[in-house]
Amino acid sequence: MSKVPVYFMPGLAASALIFERIALSEEIFEVILLEWEIPLEKESLSDYAFRITQKIKHPNPVLIGVSFGGILVQEMALHIKVRKIIIISSVKSNQEFPSRFKLAKTTKAYKLIPMNLILNLENLARFSFGEKINQRLKLYEKFLSVRDIRYLEWAVEQVILWNRTKPVDGIIHIHGDADDVFPIRNIKDCITLKGATHILILSKYKWLNENLPRLIMKD
Repeated sequence: MSKVPVYFMPGLAASALIFERIALSEEIFEVILLEWEIPLEKESLSDYAFRITQKIKHPNPVLIGVSFGGILVQEMALHIKVRKIIIISSVKSNQEFPSRFKLAKTTKAYKLIPMNLILNLENLARFSFGEKINQRLKLYEKFLSVRDIRYLEWAVEQVILWNRTKPVDGIIHIHGDADDVFPIRNIKDCITLKGATHILILSKYKWLNENLPRLIMKD
């Protein structure tokens, strides 16, 4: 029996290192880790998604995306036939966005985000913002791989302006009830992990390793 191809897409600006704790059976699954590319000038999310699909070398793959990567794999599935879409710490449509995202779209406040701060996490990490924030900064420093301002500005804008209003049929959504980026109160029809935050791909890897195989193979 041929292996089931499973493609993983990390979150905004993150590297595939975020999947380092995910272990699926090598006898059943072939795991392929995708990485972000720098967007072309004025490239739409749809065109970008199509470009990333060129990296997919298997027919009918499973696509798993985290956060913005979850949004991207939904767009990729509009260009190729897929076996299944699984999103983690993400949203199924813009109806699940928190109100601050909707306000940012209306006011274009997202254009005021100081991207240079994101690019200089090493400098931020030298200061003390409290234990919780410092721990998160250290995680970001390790897993943030795309340090390109053009990419960051493009990615934030694509999230805020995402125009999907209805979920993809059959999509599987895994979400933490302590997610502070996409609060659970706005999320419908998901598998809820108690106490999990936006980085559940790291903190709940044991649950994912135990349950992803079943979710992938379920008809």
